[in-house]
Amino acid sequence: MHPLVVILIIVGIVGVIALGIYAAIQAEKARQQRIAEMRAYANEVGLSFREHKDTSHDEEYAHFELFRRGFDRAAYNTISGEMEYNDAIVRVNMGDFTYKTRETYTTTDSKGRTRTRTRIVKHHFSYFIMDLPYITMPDLMIRREGFFDKIASAFGKNDIDFESAEFSRKYFVKCDSRKFAYDIIHPRMMEFLLETKPGLIDIENARICLSDGYRVWESARFGHSLHWTRQFLDLWPGFVVNDLAEGRAL
Repeated sequence: MHPLVVILIIVGIVGVIALGIYAAIQAEKARQQRIAEMRAYANEVGLSFREHKDTSHDEEYAHFELFRRGFDRAAYNTISGEMEYNDAIVRVNMGDFTYKTRETYTTTDSKGRTRTRTRIVKHHFSYFIMDLPYITMPDLMIRREGFFDKIASAFGKNDIDFESAEFSRKYFVKCDSRKFAYDIIHPRMMEFLLETKPGLIDIENARICLSDGYRVWESARFGHSLHWTRQFLDLWPGFVVNDLAEGRAL
């Protein structure tokens, strides 16, 4: 091989290694910056911040499907504590969550022989949870309508539909109580949801959880999620809030 070619190959390899090192350094800087921003936000609103993993999170919030996926589950970069909402003290918990899954894949060698292998895949996503100031209430799920929801609909497995055709087309709604769903998702609420385009809204065990289950948020998204949740809850009709506060069935 010509010496110049050898030199070019070596330079190319060194360049790739250097780019990899640079990318890793920049990624670590971005991670540390995000952690610093999350810690600053927690201090600003009077909450605590914990960077290290919490392996008990999936047990406390096991009623949410998001936290039952895979194995080696843990929360980290957790912002938590109590804060005031409408004259009540509520607990909030937000941060990142990780879990692992085993996935199989197939490789083919130069002779056309295939082999099935297994690899461990790590998953990470961010979430926001607020305990609601009610002893009991119906479970409610609101999320963007997906392709498989439309297939299920063709077989008669429909979610709850609303007067707004646009909302019913774009959102999947499931609730223990149709009355509660219709009371909560009134015309102004539909406009709010269509305008703000939230991900998953899952209310279970008198807790609300926001997440898409797939992406890690930028640090500013946590404060936005708290603000959005307050707006969402403020749109609940007064008679519904009163019934929940007094423990009346809905």
